[in-house]
Amino acid sequence: MNVAGQFPPYEPRIENDSDSGTVSMLQIRDFLGRQWRLIALVTGLAIMVGAIYIAISPSKFTAQVDMVIDTKRANWTQTEMASENRPVEDASVDSEIETTKSERVASLVISRLHLIEDPEFIEAGSSLKRQIFSLLRLTKESEQLSKDQLMRRVLSTLKDNLGVVRLGRSYIEQISYTSLDRDKAASIANAFADAYIEDQLQAKFEATRRASAWLEQRIGELRQQASDAYRTVQDFKSENSIIIGVDGKLASEIELDQLGIALAKARADTSQAKAKLDRISRVMEQRTDKESLNIPDPVVTDALSNPVITRLRQQFLDDQNKESEWTARYGSDHQAARNLRGEMAALQRAIWDEISRIAESYKSELQIAKSQEEAIDKRMTEVFKNSAATRQSQVHLRELETAANSYRGIYETFLSRFTQSVQQQSFPSTEARVVTAASPPLSPSSPKIALTLALATLCGLGLGLMSAVAREQLNRRIHTRAEIEKLLGINCLAILPAFKQKKTRLRKLGAAQNSVAFRQISEVAPFSETAEALRYIKVAIDLHPTGGNVIGIVSALPGEGKTTLAASLAAFVAKSGARTLLIDADLRNPSMTRTLGYPNASGLLNMVAEKSQLDDLVITDSKFKFDFLPSSTKTKTLNSSDILNSTAVKDMLRAAKSDYDYVLVDLPPILPVVDVRAAAHLFDAFVLVVEWGGTSTDEILKAVKVSRVLSERLLGVVLNKADVAVMRRFEGYSDRRYSYYTNEAVMPEIV
Repeated sequence: MNVAGQFPPYEPRIENDSDSGTVSMLQIRDFLGRQWRLIALVTGLAIMVGAIYIAISPSKFTAQVDMVIDTKRANWTQTEMASENRPVEDASVDSEIETTKSERVASLVISRLHLIEDPEFIEAGSSLKRQIFSLLRLTKESEQLSKDQLMRRVLSTLKDNLGVVRLGRSYIEQISYTSLDRDKAASIANAFADAYIEDQLQAKFEATRRASAWLEQRIGELRQQASDAYRTVQDFKSENSIIIGVDGKLASEIELDQLGIALAKARADTSQAKAKLDRISRVMEQRTDKESLNIPDPVVTDALSNPVITRLRQQFLDDQNKESEWTARYGSDHQAARNLRGEMAALQRAIWDEISRIAESYKSELQIAKSQEEAIDKRMTEVFKNSAATRQSQVHLRELETAANSYRGIYETFLSRFTQSVQQQSFPSTEARVVTAASPPLSPSSPKIALTLALATLCGLGLGLMSAVAREQLNRRIHTRAEIEKLLGINCLAILPAFKQKKTRLRKLGAAQNSVAFRQISEVAPFSETAEALRYIKVAIDLHPTGGNVIGIVSALPGEGKTTLAASLAAFVAKSGARTLLIDADLRNPSMTRTLGYPNASGLLNMVAEKSQLDDLVITDSKFKFDFLPSSTKTKTLNSSDILNSTAVKDMLRAAKSDYDYVLVDLPPILPVVDVRAAAHLFDAFVLVVEWGGTSTDEILKAVKVSRVLSERLLGVVLNKADVAVMRRFEGYSDRRYSYYTNEAVMPEIV
């Protein structure tokens, strides 16, 4: 019967349950408290590795040079052959960067600085790898390599230490080189910039030279084609009697244009003359009134500007004013008034006569204009008829002239480009230039001590944390009350600390170990933590619901301390005055008999074999005041499970149950032998002893599941051989809990 419910299971005080998937700060603190040594060890090793790397790595210097790349390209398809500026895309900039790192540029640097003779390049590099190879005597002599192999090695070393990057989104690339010598690093970086510029000039020279050769051949062909086309045009003009004017027009076309202009002018003159004649004719129609002395008003340009008419009109107006004045003064019949009216009539007739003369001139002008218009129109018709055949030939002539002009234009363009290419071949140029030249660096760029140590520390912390987490996850041992209670669902009755033992030859013997541990436990102070643990086990037995007092002390594996616990618990209970019987039932290995010093005494095996009585075999320990039933240490039986399950043992336990207050039986380990499973029904309860940090959870579960009777009657678990200091880190308790216990001796009672 499982009586674990009599004692509430231990619940660790944490903010979050581990099953909830969250981790509290207390859990993290406890984890670091348990594993800080491992984390510190791994971190220290990582820092040590970093320090060794710094110590054995040679100092390297990095020099940098900033250079503007060439943004021009030779263009032979536009109207100008010269290099043109165009936007540079990222792909173009990347291409220039790769050009800077190309073998062609690197070869120029090697040739200029004679790097093939430099030991830094021909001796497999002066790096950490080379030093390690030198220590292991794995380096090869450079004399064994061919010239091509040496060149390959120098190129490889150059590329490994060369860096070319683009600065932002600009057209500036930064060339950096790392070397063991600061001056050499600067000279190689500058040499790469100069080699790139030289390579650009050489590339443009080669492109211009190839283009010039092709243009020269093409120009000869175009010259011949242009000459043939021009000759064909001239022959066609001669055959068809085509005359071209200054403006490129035919003679007939020019004459037609002139006749068209003259005809338009003649028609305009005719219209103007007819308009003048019509106007003056309407003025002449006003002369029918003979009695009127009104002055005529011919609104005609020639009449208005005629000086004769102007003078006559002025004289007429003066006489009219005088006549009006005299008539008003002397009357209309006065002689002077009649004379003035007669003079006015004469002036009027003179004006009309002058107007009639102008009208006759208009008639003559109209006739002349009509005659001229008719003549021009007639000539234009004749010329148009004669130029019809010429216009048909002109269509074909236009085609021939277009072809000739095209050939000539292409020829002139190629000739101009050929001239420019010859000039560029003589004076090649590039936009690439050095903005900031490299100078010898003042401090080494490698190894970076602060960065290396920082990375080593971070890596060490990371590896340490991962190792600690892995150690926690892979650790299947029991270290806390909560772990064993969660695993089995029963109480952890007590925790017994591990006792230090002297390093003697007897330590190798199990009996000696048990004897020393038994003496140390039995001699502990009554108010100590160990005494309180034993007291807790006694209370748990006393509170057994059925009142059972036959208790089996078991463990999953040998060496977990069940024998020591059984003897110590018996001594502790006997001190309280209780009648206690301690039985060594581990027939395979009767270590308790040897521990208590009765190796030759008759015991359990004799009781079964010889039918001896319990009283004859029990030994009363004079020191610890408990009765002890030993087991034979001289004879080992093969059927130990049958002996434990025999009638004699059953009767003995039944009798002991009534004669003793406590019957503590040291049973064999559960997993190695079958004895506990066979005799489990004989006991009222069991106390399972688990070695702290030694027995795995799998072994504990297997041991409990061996017998259903065992699992049901399991009173609790005792963690033995615990390292209290380490366990405190696992449980996260403060020292206040443990400070309650003391190692003071019991004061004698005052009577």
